[in-house]
Amino acid sequence: MDYIWSPWRFRYVSEAPGGRECFLCTAVQGGAPRDREHRVLYRGRKNLILLNIFPYTNGHTMIAPYAHVSDFAALDPETAGEMMELAQKAQAALEASYHPEGYNIGMNLGRCAGAGLADHLHLHVLPRWTGDASFMTVIGETRVLPESLDETYEKLLPNFSK
Repeated sequence: MDYIWSPWRFRYVSEAPGGRECFLCTAVQGGAPRDREHRVLYRGRKNLILLNIFPYTNGHTMIAPYAHVSDFAALDPETAGEMMELAQKAQAALEASYHPEGYNIGMNLGRCAGAGLADHLHLHVLPRWTGDASFMTVIGETRVLPESLDETYEKLLPNFSK
């Protein structure tokens, strides 16, 4: 029998959803000196871009507003507009680093819609490749990522400082 170790997942699966502090607010409040620790790639006026620490694929980024809000319809126009600009910036950075075949860009609003963190909305930007949802994901409900989060961070960061 083969084993695939993913010890970083234990923290996620062992904590009750309501018991977690908001990791997006922690990243926002950490400020630039702690950006590497929180894997923040870019800070805009109203939003930040950071790596998803439980990615579906390598390069899975998220854009989140600084404000702890869950209602997209109530988001102020400046924040919503910048969120879309940063999604374009994230896509361009992913293209430069990974050259994926496609992208998923979207939000899961509410727990029943798939939001792992329902109280602080965020926009996902994922690079995709044909076959990246292999039998491991479909049957085994396990993702195999060929690159560490630190390697992904180092690969993407130069594309955000341009």
